[in-house]
Amino acid sequence: MRRPTTVEAMLLTTITLWALNLTVTRYILTHGFRPLAYTTVRYGIAALVFLALTLAAERSLSVRRHDLPLVGAAALALCVNQFGFVYALKTTSASVIGLILGATPIFAALLGLALRTERLSRRFWLGALISFGGVGLITAGAGGQLSGDLGGILLGVLTAATWGAYSVAIAPLMRRYSPSRISALVLSLTWVALALAGIRQTTAQDFALGWRVWALLLFATLGPLVVTNLLWFRSLHRIGPSRATLAANLQPFIGAVFAVVLLSESMSAVQVVGGVCIAAGIVVARRRSGAQVVPAD
Repeated sequence: MRRPTTVEAMLLTTITLWALNLTVTRYILTHGFRPLAYTTVRYGIAALVFLALTLAAERSLSVRRHDLPLVGAAALALCVNQFGFVYALKTTSASVIGLILGATPIFAALLGLALRTERLSRRFWLGALISFGGVGLITAGAGGQLSGDLGGILLGVLTAATWGAYSVAIAPLMRRYSPSRISALVLSLTWVALALAGIRQTTAQDFALGWRVWALLLFATLGPLVVTNLLWFRSLHRIGPSRATLAANLQPFIGAVFAVVLLSESMSAVQVVGGVCIAAGIVVARRRSGAQVVPAD
């Protein structure tokens, strides 16, 4: 068996942390933290970390003037994405969110096609279909217990669509700037928007939540946000947003594994088959005849 490539290892680490973050965030939101207060604190810490790292290493946060609209678009997409994520996760089951997030590569690919930044082969679409079908099997394996109202489901769709838009907006910036510089700028702008929108929840928040909640929030910030941003950006630069987001379809399956280990939940045979289908779809889509990234002007 061949050894995983560097980009495969980065993607696996990223989606593993993201999968664990679903459980961690769900715990935090159900143990006292209000949604927008949580995102405000989390993104505030992450922005400070990236600002410190970038200024220490590069001594500059500047970007070219014609790149500012892309930076703003990425921050806007990420801000809306976080609104959808926290409220969808608070009102809808993880299995439903996992199913909906499986559509992320489709959104990324469609936007990439519209912007003429990617060319996608039939093999990619076949892989996306197989992978999305696998996510559906994982959800079906939950025994049909798909909780969540229409509003939560629509927020989940918004989360998937905005993550695809964020990945497409970030990709050309990664050809010209370091991951830490882009993260410092985008996360800082995102934090400003989240802080303004969530000021009422933050000021009314009771922060005496116990050490466990704060430890988990620190993990959710440094792991699934800081580390994954660096790894995700590098992956986007190497293979493009459509194939990178396709790999994220493994997240529901890994999340189910965490649920079995950490929450003593059961995993059905159908869910195992779904995980196999997701992996098969990724293999099909990443063959040489798959998506090609079109260089930016």
